[in-house]
Amino acid sequence: MSQTAMALTLGGIAFLLTVIWGGPFIRILRMLKVGQQIRIEGPARHFTKLGTPTMGGWLFIIPVVLITGVLNLVSIASDLTVLGNSILLPLLVLIAFTALGSYDDWLGVRARQEGREGPIGMRGRWKLVWQIVIAFGAALVLKYGLHSPNMILPNVPEVIDLGIWYVPIAMFWIVGGSNAINLTDGLDGLAGLISATAFAAFGVIAALQGQVFLLRFSFTIVGALFAFLWYNAHPAELFMGDTGSLSLGATLATVALMTGQWPLLVVIAIIPGSETLSVILQVAYFKLTKGRRLFKMAPIHNHFELNGWSETQIVQRFWLVSLLSAMIGIALALI
Repeated sequence: MSQTAMALTLGGIAFLLTVIWGGPFIRILRMLKVGQQIRIEGPARHFTKLGTPTMGGWLFIIPVVLITGVLNLVSIASDLTVLGNSILLPLLVLIAFTALGSYDDWLGVRARQEGREGPIGMRGRWKLVWQIVIAFGAALVLKYGLHSPNMILPNVPEVIDLGIWYVPIAMFWIVGGSNAINLTDGLDGLAGLISATAFAAFGVIAALQGQVFLLRFSFTIVGALFAFLWYNAHPAELFMGDTGSLSLGATLATVALMTGQWPLLVVIAIIPGSETLSVILQVAYFKLTKGRRLFKMAPIHNHFELNGWSETQIVQRFWLVSLLSAMIGIALALI
């Protein structure tokens, strides 16, 4: 079976497994009253989403972990090499950030169930500390364990060696990617579509480099995300929460770092990058002008929503931009 055929097959298997257990999973979350929190200052139409099951990231993460884990066991126990040991790193990053996001989501759910007011979930600084710790471990493995190419730039034939600076740079991208997808996760289907497109793009880049196992892992995630979107499309029956968004962003950055083409994240992940930049600009402008706002609300998808765009319009238009950016990113990888 060809590399592409195997990758697409794994994506199809992940899709089927995720769709099949999606209905029972949502019923379990509703029984446990694991409901979504809504920002009071957000668009009024979002209040209809109050109570929609969250922590839905487990819906696509469990099939990805099972498929990748089982196939690695098959590889170890037989001569059939389906997935390589290098895939254990992005898998472990996925699991670690899922655990962190789940803990944050659960604290929020418990606070709502107890009727508490004020900030809910983990304190921001502690969440950041744990993100940095996990990213540090991943960066060390990338640098000294997998010996991943430090940096590859378009039209530059040689791999650029960053030396010890690779570790903090890798940490920055992993933590930044995690938070960028988290900020993007605000509208039905948005984070899932953007993430699936980005993973598909880096899967293609991995294929161009001959990294067959990374290609297969990436498309396994794409298939599982498509199934998640089955339940997350507007009007959403399920939200991924920090459980899914933190882990997707960190894993995407890890995959990009494994290819060495991580600078292309700026292009391929232009929507999450823009969402993050809008928050930074909003906060900076607010402080500099002592209370004035650059956007009606940040992240920027909320700005467009308050300007009258429908949720579906924003998601579709952002996804079209993301799709075009992914195409440009792959083109740059070919230079």
